[in-house]
Amino acid sequence: MSTLTATTEEPRTTAPERPAYRVTGRRVLSSEWAKLWSLRSTWITLGLGLLFLVAFGLIAASHYKSEIDSGHVGRDRDFATATAVSLSLFGTNFAQLALGVLGVLVTAGEYSTGMIRSTLAAVPRRLPVLWSKATVFGLVALVVATLGAFVAFLFGSGIVSGTPAAMGLSHAGVLRSLLGAGLYLGLVGVIGVALGSLLRSVAGGISVLVASLMLVPGLISLLPSSWQDNISPYLPSNAGESMFALTHDSTTLSPGAGLLVFLCWTALALAGAAYRLVRSDV
Repeated sequence: MSTLTATTEEPRTTAPERPAYRVTGRRVLSSEWAKLWSLRSTWITLGLGLLFLVAFGLIAASHYKSEIDSGHVGRDRDFATATAVSLSLFGTNFAQLALGVLGVLVTAGEYSTGMIRSTLAAVPRRLPVLWSKATVFGLVALVVATLGAFVAFLFGSGIVSGTPAAMGLSHAGVLRSLLGAGLYLGLVGVIGVALGSLLRSVAGGISVLVASLMLVPGLISLLPSSWQDNISPYLPSNAGESMFALTHDSTTLSPGAGLLVFLCWTALALAGAAYRLVRSDV
C-alpha cells in the first residue's frame, strides 16, 4: 500500500511593484512652475514690474501732454522727438530691474536656502533644472512685459491723442516695437536666472545685473568718441533698446541686429551658468 505525501507550500506575499521613477522634461518644467508660483516674492515682483512699465509710461505721456498744452515742449530735446511708443515704453528701464532681480531670485534663492540640494537630488543630470527655470520664468516675464507694453501704449496713446506724438497700433513699426519690448524684458529675466545660477548669490547676481544694464553704458560714455561708436551699440542694454526703438540711426543697431546681439549675451550668460552647474559642487 503506497502512501502519497502532499507537500504544502506557504503562500508568498509579494509587495506590489512601484512604477519606476522617471525624470522627464515635462515633469521638471511642472516642478519649476509650481515652485515659481509658490513664492510670495513672485507675485509681488511681477506686480511691481507691470506697475513700473505701465505707470511710468502714463506719467511720461501725461508730462508730454502738459508740456504741449503749455507750449514748452520744444525746450526739452527728449520730448521734441517723442512718440507715443517712446513715451509709453519709458518705464522699460525700471521694469527690467524688477524682472531681472526676480530672475536672480529664482535660482540664487535656492542656493541661499539650501533647497538646491533637494532639486538636484531629484534631477541628477542638473542641466534640465537650469533650462526649465530659464524657460518657465522667461515665458512668464515675456507675457507680463508684453501685456504691460500694450496696456501702457493703449492708455498712453489716448493721452497724447491730437499731439505730434500721436500714433496708433496701425502705424508702421508700432506693433514690432511693443512686441520687441516684451521680448527684451523676457530675455532680461532669463539673464537674471543665468546670473543667479552662475554666481549663486542673490546680492552678487543683482549687482552684476544692474552693472551690466545700467552702470557700464555710463562708463563707456567716458571713453573717446571713436571707441564709444564701436562699443556702445553692442552693450546689452543698448542692443536691447534697439529691439523696441521706433527709429534708428547710424549709431544704433537695427532691430534684427539688436535682437541677435542680445541673444548672444543671453546665451553667454546661460553657458557660464551651465558650465559651473556641471563642473562644481553645490
